[in-house]
Amino acid sequence: MISCSMDEWIDQYLQRLKNARGVSVHTLRAYGTDLATFDAFCAERGIEAPSDLAPRAMRAYLGQLEDQGLAGTSVQRKLSSVRGLLKWLVEEGQLEASPAVGLRRRRTPRNLPGVLSEKEVDDLLAAPDTATPTGRRDQALLEVIYSAGTRAAETVGLNSKDLDLKAGTARVMGKGGKQRLVALGSHALSALAAYREDPDRPKPVPAAGDALFLGPRGTRLTVRTLERVVERNLMRAHIHRRATPHTLRHSFATHLLDRGADLRSVQEMLGHAHLVTTQIYTHLSIERLREVYEQAHPRAAAELEEENSKG
Repeated sequence: MISCSMDEWIDQYLQRLKNARGVSVHTLRAYGTDLATFDAFCAERGIEAPSDLAPRAMRAYLGQLEDQGLAGTSVQRKLSSVRGLLKWLVEEGQLEASPAVGLRRRRTPRNLPGVLSEKEVDDLLAAPDTATPTGRRDQALLEVIYSAGTRAAETVGLNSKDLDLKAGTARVMGKGGKQRLVALGSHALSALAAYREDPDRPKPVPAAGDALFLGPRGTRLTVRTLERVVERNLMRAHIHRRATPHTLRHSFATHLLDRGADLRSVQEMLGHAHLVTTQIYTHLSIERLREVYEQAHPRAAAELEEENSKG
């Protein structure tokens, strides 16, 4: 077995990569930077040779990377560079097995989407000034999103021919060009009827085609304009928190689950290809149930007081 220091082995590995075909200068530079970080870690820990590496040291290195606040992709890339080095050291007979086998990043809580309460949604939907053409349009927009759970792009992409007010449905074009039929509630249908029958509604310009939702100049509404519609009416409703069209979609799904809808049905309504995408809303719903339980259940309150008294 050749006796070399860690930095010498790293230099040899980088030279091997340099001599390999198909390795770009950019990739070499990235490996060099990543392995220099690892070499510095080894020096601080007194790890002088590959034989000194152990799984505990690798866990400490991973912890150091995560504590630096690096993006997940950066941590993954640095780990990948070190894994490559360790695999090569095994091939060279310097290690019996890689000490990074089974190394996993710490699980971070998944960011749950923001949700408005049912009262906040009611206030938001009542906020548009329906004495004006813009207000009537805004109310129809907001009602459609909350009634059908449509994405922002799906909402502004609606055409008049997509609506069937008699059947209470709309056909939307989802991600990947997939169409789906969505149900519209009575409030959404009333708002849509008022908007479509409005004599002051702008006339569509030729480029707008059959667009349902129009700007003041008759052009198809954009996603950015829809975002402004939500922002404007949040202010009118005195809801002092950030929300977007997507927040309304999240609220639609969460409120359905809160009231007992099954996950598969919500998946279809949202147009999710995979059930796992919809499952995030079950976490939200459970969190909300937990909040209600802790606030209202007498045993929960007693347990909380007991826990606080221990502290």
